[in-house]
Amino acid sequence: MAAVAVLCGCKKPEVAAPPPPVVEVMEITTSEVPLSSTLIGQLDSPQNVEIRARVEGFVDKMPFTEGVEVKEGDVLFELDKKPFLEKLAAATGALAEANAALSKYKADVARLEPLYQKKAIPKQDLDNALASVDVGEAGVVTAKARVESTQIDVGYCTVKAPTTGLIGAAQVAIGELVGKGEPTLLATISTLDPIWFYCNVSEVDYVKAEEKSRALGRDVASLPLTLILAGGAEHPDQGRFVFIDRAVNVKTGTLRVRAEFSNKKKLLRPGMFARVRIDLGTRKDSLEVPERAIVELQGKTFLWIITPENTASQRPVKVGELVNSKVSILEGIKPGERIVVEGLQKAREGAPVTPMTAAQMAAMQSAAEAKPAKH
Repeated sequence: MAAVAVLCGCKKPEVAAPPPPVVEVMEITTSEVPLSSTLIGQLDSPQNVEIRARVEGFVDKMPFTEGVEVKEGDVLFELDKKPFLEKLAAATGALAEANAALSKYKADVARLEPLYQKKAIPKQDLDNALASVDVGEAGVVTAKARVESTQIDVGYCTVKAPTTGLIGAAQVAIGELVGKGEPTLLATISTLDPIWFYCNVSEVDYVKAEEKSRALGRDVASLPLTLILAGGAEHPDQGRFVFIDRAVNVKTGTLRVRAEFSNKKKLLRPGMFARVRIDLGTRKDSLEVPERAIVELQGKTFLWIITPENTASQRPVKVGELVNSKVSILEGIKPGERIVVEGLQKAREGAPVTPMTAAQMAAMQSAAEAKPAKH
């Protein structure tokens, strides 16, 4: 009996089981989810006009400022005109000679015709005079063409802006010989309003966008577009698709697409990289969960569901698009069910938990912070 008493006195008291872990939960509700897709591409001008020298000559003047907007008809370059003016003077003199010769030939015909009527000269003399008139008229036409050609060359010495737009840096310097053997590039003008957005869309993405838009009763070409610049800022004016290529490039499997945006402030420039968000409308009665609630394991996606008995159960789900850090759930849950959004690592299959909403968690934390510390 003494030994039994000693053994009973050494028995340790039973340790109480820990309380179920606290997890943050949310109740699944339906909502309208905005559907969108993003394209990555590059901006370009609808019209990049290369200004080239059309005659050979030395650059005399460049009466424009690089990097500013020029108007149609503004003088951009002046080439040395003196050689062409000399050619024009020579061509004008040749035309005067041709006109004088033609006048003489016509006078000869007027003089010989009466003599031939009187049988005073042979017919051959008159025929020769008439042929000379034809030759003289042809000579006048040729001389006029040379004058006009030289006048055109003189006009090409003054290079004017063919359109209104932003002009880039000059590609030549004053005193440089241009147009020798080929039309030398002098500068480039780009129109900036509107601005074009180019990108290549995979055939899979294009088909998906078509299917989504048709399901919503909309046409892809009429979908509103939002331009997002490199820094994340959104362009204030919405755009639209203006061109979708007729065929897929068999080498890349992509479709060439062009969108147009207003650019009144000339902020957007050719060559900029940008993103375009396509507004595909909204999907009603959608189920969304925070991205942080998703569990991925071995290529599958799961959510922790809280049963009515406050136990955790992992359930596979089918996910859709990610929009603003929320994932749409296509299959696997229904409205009214509760899921774990914080404390996923505490959940165990079939184990009890203490579910709390975000408001309850915040209230508990505030109460803990307000409680005075013990000394």
